[in-house]
Amino acid sequence: MTKTLAVSSRIFTLANVVSVVRLMAIPVFLVLVVQDRLITAFVLLVAAVLTDFVDGMIARSMNQITKLGQFLDPFADRLFIAATVIALAIQNVVPWWFVVAVMLRDALLGIGGLVMTRYGHGTLPVKWWGKVSTFGMLFVLPLFLLGTVVPAIGAVTNPIAWVLAIVSVSLYWIVGFSYLFDAIALAKSATRRAPKISDMVGSSNEGV
Repeated sequence: MTKTLAVSSRIFTLANVVSVVRLMAIPVFLVLVVQDRLITAFVLLVAAVLTDFVDGMIARSMNQITKLGQFLDPFADRLFIAATVIALAIQNVVPWWFVVAVMLRDALLGIGGLVMTRYGHGTLPVKWWGKVSTFGMLFVLPLFLLGTVVPAIGAVTNPIAWVLAIVSVSLYWIVGFSYLFDAIALAKSATRRAPKISDMVGSSNEGV
């Protein structure tokens, strides 16, 4: 029987601290890339990817699943993915169209989030294939950077990275549209449930 963990409104939890640390590492990572300190940047990127698994494990094992954490974790993932693809483009590892493909998908999710907020909903339920697409991106981006840090193996890792990148970005977009459609469906449902102004006026006049 699957154990259902409660979602709390706590803010200061170990899992949330790990997510915040991952967010704080993003500008450090970008500075390292701009300064061509790619080995250190690669180590930091791998550490950041590992913390994505760590905060989830902590939240589940220590019953620290929170509303803030449900926002922070995916937000930190998307921001780190965006920062990494920009960094790779600066280093001429990936073309800028790849950056645009990733950033536009995140903009699509942002629109879905605004729709959810507009109708009083929280975050959309996480889909397992959404986790797969995020994991794919978090795996392939360090692989790209590894090929730059160690050019001797770049001839092997870069083709593999590109195949995985195309698959991951494609799934990334499919999941993005799925979330957007879910948000639109919830918005329509909320609109149908909301009482019409004319009905409210008519009801108030019946007692006059």
